[in-house]
Amino acid sequence: MDERLEILKAELERHGEANDAATKERARLMLNITRDTGEFLSVMVRAAGARRVLEIGTSNGYSTLWLAEAAREIGGAVTTVESAEYKIGLAASNFSRSGLAQLITLVHDDAGRLLQQCAASAFDLIFLDSERPDYPAWWPQLRRVLRPGGTLIVDNATSHAEQLAPFVALVKADPAFATCLVPVGKGEFLAVKAAL
Repeated sequence: MDERLEILKAELERHGEANDAATKERARLMLNITRDTGEFLSVMVRAAGARRVLEIGTSNGYSTLWLAEAAREIGGAVTTVESAEYKIGLAASNFSRSGLAQLITLVHDDAGRLLQQCAASAFDLIFLDSERPDYPAWWPQLRRVLRPGGTLIVDNATSHAEQLAPFVALVKADPAFATCLVPVGKGEFLAVKAAL
């Protein structure tokens, strides 16, 4: 176990909870995943052998640390995209403290624009935890950049089921994807793309 990383994760958990209790300004909320979701992501990266991971919605980098720690174990790396300048600064600082910065590419951009620029089948696993109303418009690109046999994980599948319903319906209607709902944290919608 990486003690420095565990201390940092615990610190970010406390900070995220305190911060989100103290503000209602959406741009300032951390909206971090739960610890059990982090553990789930870590296991999924390893189980899928996901060496090329894309995270959409970095926030302060808490979830990225779980993804990158797992990716390190299998020789992988994480690309994470965040549009908010304030959160980019927080994430960059946390990555440099984590000992995982060399495995993380932090992109300050709009996720839709980034997806358009990515090559087909560029990623083994995509973790989606961003602006839920944008997901249906992103679907064609998400589908394109996820490799055959790749895994899509979407946070907030039970906590914001109504908001996610249009996107979930799109994915479920696609015959190339097998899906399920995993009752971890705030709910994880899991979709696996058929292998060629």
